Amino acid sequence: MARTARIRRETGETRIDLQIDLDGTGKVQVATGVGFFDHMLTLLGKHSLIDLTVEAKGDVHVDAHHTVEDVGICYGKALVQALGDKAGIRRYGNVTLPMDEVLVTSAVDLSGRPFLVWTAEVPVETLGTFNASLAEEFWRAVSSAGLLNLHVLCHYGRNTHHIVEAIFKATARALRQAVEPDPRVTGVPSTKGVL
Repeated sequence: MARTARIRRETGETRIDLQIDLDGTGKVQVATGVGFFDHMLTLLGKHSLIDLTVEAKGDVHVDAHHTVEDVGICYGKALVQALGDKAGIRRYGNVTLPMDEVLVTSAVDLSGRPFLVWTAEVPVETLGTFNASLAEEFWRAVSSAGLLNLHVLCHYGRNTHHIVEAIFKATARALRQAVEPDPRVTGVPSTKGVL
């Protein structure tokens, strides 16, 4: 059974068409109108091995906030759709990832209970047209719409670009672990019988 999803979302602020394949190879094709965000989405696909296609049109003349948040909502909804009842998956994933002077830990539980713990001091800086604070907004939207528990901890780091990039890479790799089929698991990986 294909673990794929396509989500389309249109509001007064954005128009998003997003597709994922959980069993892909990390192929990415993204165009959001926000260059640094495209870079982060490319890292998300490559490091998670989840194929990702995103076409987004948003009110970037105002700022990138609506586009980034709405892509996060669509990505979260696509995860829910592609995972189905979550039978046979590992469910949990965690990665500690270094990038130059930065060290980040990301831990994911595909629990069905959305919660974000963000312990990452990201310096206030604009990277191209992407305000660095939008990294947290993206992952909050993914967590909420994707019904997942996500903890992000930046142990240390100085360079804003490196911190945000390390967060995306670590979370991508944690997601890769969590969505992966586990041949030893039969049914849903929960004593409740549902996630």
